[in-house]
Amino acid sequence: MKKRMALTAIGLGAAYLMRNKDARDKLSRQFDEFNDTPMRGDRKDHNQKPQPNKGLLGRFLG
Repeated sequence: MKKRMALTAIGLGAAYLMRNKDARDKLSRQFDEFNDTPMRGDRKDHNQKPQPNKGLLGRFLG
C-alpha cells in the first residue's frame, strides 16, 4: 500500500513538472545550487583566489 502511494506521488509530481515550465526551471536551479554546496566537513574556502603556480623551486624558496 505504501509503495503504491509513493509511486502515485512520484507520478503526480512528474505530471506537474511536465506541464509547468516555471516549476521545472525552479527545480533545475535548486539542483544547480545544491551541486555547488560544499560537502559536510569540507573546510576549503571557495571565496579565496587561487595562488599563482610558482613551480617546484618557487614553493621551497619563496
